[in-house]
Amino acid sequence: QVQLVESGGGLVQPGGSLRLSCAASGSFFSIVSMGWYRQAPGKQRELVATIIGGSSTNYADSVKGRFAISRDPAKNMVTLQMNSLKPDDTAVYYCTANVRTYQGSSLYYWGQGTQVTVSS
Repeated sequence: QVQLVESGGGLVQPGGSLRLSCAASGSFFSIVSMGWYRQAPGKQRELVATIIGGSSTNYADSVKGRFAISRDPAKNMVTLQMNSLKPDDTAVYYCTANVRTYQGSSLYYWGQGTQVTVSS
């Protein structure tokens, strides 16, 4: 079993910055990828950013140039630096991890989510 614990959400004014962090713990062989999704009220959950290995990244068009995802493999952590935040970025942000088990299976886990609110 794998646990993902997110931190760093909160209230910020438009144009401000926030940094989200997520730590993975539990029993697994390795982490293949980690990422962030978000879900705004009344909308479907959407991809924000993912990182495979230590450096291969993918971003939603809506956050390119403003958000940066990074990973610390030694600590099983992923962070999302969010700059130039807009009210449309308001959502619950979920950390995800694709892990490889000792048995060779690939499993996908979600965190509980952290609220990000961008408002003046």
